[in-house]
Amino acid sequence: MLKELCRGGKSGRVMKLVIDSIEQAVNDAATQFSQTLRDIQELFMVTLTHDLRGPLNVIKMGIHLSLRRLEQGDTHVNIAAKMLKAVERLNSMIQNLLDASRLRTGQSLKFEFEECSLDSLVRDVVEDLSFAYGDRFVLVSDAAIKSNCSRKEIQRVIENLAINAVKYGAPDTPITLTLQEIETQISLTIHNEGNPISLDAQSILFQQFRRTISARDRTGWGLGLFLAKSIIEAHQGTIEVESVEGKGTSFIVKLPKLPY
Repeated sequence: MLKELCRGGKSGRVMKLVIDSIEQAVNDAATQFSQTLRDIQELFMVTLTHDLRGPLNVIKMGIHLSLRRLEQGDTHVNIAAKMLKAVERLNSMIQNLLDASRLRTGQSLKFEFEECSLDSLVRDVVEDLSFAYGDRFVLVSDAAIKSNCSRKEIQRVIENLAINAVKYGAPDTPITLTLQEIETQISLTIHNEGNPISLDAQSILFQQFRRTISARDRTGWGLGLFLAKSIIEAHQGTIEVESVEGKGTSFIVKLPKLPY
């Protein structure tokens, strides 16, 4: 019926104009609704993460104070240390969720770049992780390796990869962090022993909210490697994985180095 009216001279042209206007209005309304929905989701995510962080920070400060007052050898020291690790893990998960939400809405992560001494940064991370996970970490590093980076975010990437090595690698085996300069790049390799990651699993490792079968019984959002890749790419670098039966798993981060 509408098609017949549209063919009917002047009245048909008017009817076509009305139909086109209705279609445009529907499209505009759908676009506006989608944008409003995204805005609501973003506001919810920001509010949720902000509200969660308040009590977590109070707990974290309380644990730090308790650790200062407890003597080494006291059984409560180990309990407090485990509580602190759990709080830091929750805080990291919240930050990952917030950053993923920003990326999904088309925003970019904000970094403060500066000249970083990467060998010093990796050494600090290893010392902190050794306190939480024991003396499993082996650091092999060239001296005086510098890059232009966000120290906080690169530290976050290193911690994420090293903790993954603890979680998914063979227990009680060394986790080796190798930092070196290769021509115009800096290479950081984090290696663990254990079962290899299948090729199918490797294909989704860096996707958000995607988890391999071996990771499904572990805590986390499935965002760590996705965000690590986003952070490294923002530094004009690359991250890749090599995992072979009998040789363990290596995550290899490459960053540009500062010119001399």
